[in-house]
Amino acid sequence: MNVDLRRHWPEYLMEAAELAIFMFVACGAAVLIFDPESRVAQLIPNPVVQRLLMGLAMGGTAIAIIYSPWGKRSGAHFNPTVTLTYYRLGKIDAWDAVLYVVFQFAGGIAGVGAAGAVFGNSLASPEVDYIVTVPGSGGTVVAFAGEFTISFLLFAAVLYTTNSRLAGFTGWIVGALVALYVLVEAPLSGMSMNPARTTGSACFADVWTDWWIYFTAPPLAMLAAAELYLRIHGSHRVRCCKLHHDAHDRCTFCGYQATQTYC
Repeated sequence: MNVDLRRHWPEYLMEAAELAIFMFVACGAAVLIFDPESRVAQLIPNPVVQRLLMGLAMGGTAIAIIYSPWGKRSGAHFNPTVTLTYYRLGKIDAWDAVLYVVFQFAGGIAGVGAAGAVFGNSLASPEVDYIVTVPGSGGTVVAFAGEFTISFLLFAAVLYTTNSRLAGFTGWIVGALVALYVLVEAPLSGMSMNPARTTGSACFADVWTDWWIYFTAPPLAMLAAAELYLRIHGSHRVRCCKLHHDAHDRCTFCGYQATQTYC
């Protein structure tokens, strides 16, 4: 792979936009579902049902982004941990990885900032609080274990599906896992898996409680999933750094051509 920053700048902007959209939707959904002034929150006060609705919103958003034209082109990482793990796997060049990460952080901050401008005090209410990720009542150990577990399982699923005949279903599987994690794991850690997502919320809420969990557990977990996959299948079974390949366009990362069956 030969990096060409001039050719890849659209992908950098797409990565920023993807996380910005994800965060904006997450903030809007949280205001709608959790803000006491919201009619939805008043009609559905059950916290489990609220998390289910939030999970469906975020899982659906992840699916839409992954299969969108931008997601197909950039790879739909919108997460520095995903990008850095693919760098470890040798599927993205160093400068591309660095700039992906920079733009992902910028996108996370921009998305929450835009949501703050639109939703105002509702986003800052204690029940929403810019959807910050902080440990639950179980404390830091439980939060770290939760973040590690969900990040490991997510990336293990991504590697397995993208490198198999299930590749076309990767986005749906990721979306389903995101929805499940919001429902089940969010009370333990806030459900991040993404340092840029955590940073975007923390910048505006000014809440950095145990921030190190969200910068260490997800990378360690995804790197562990990658190492396990390599030991079982070998590096030759990792095709590309994209979560979904558009069958009609060339991939600038792996050299895929539309006439090929696989990368």
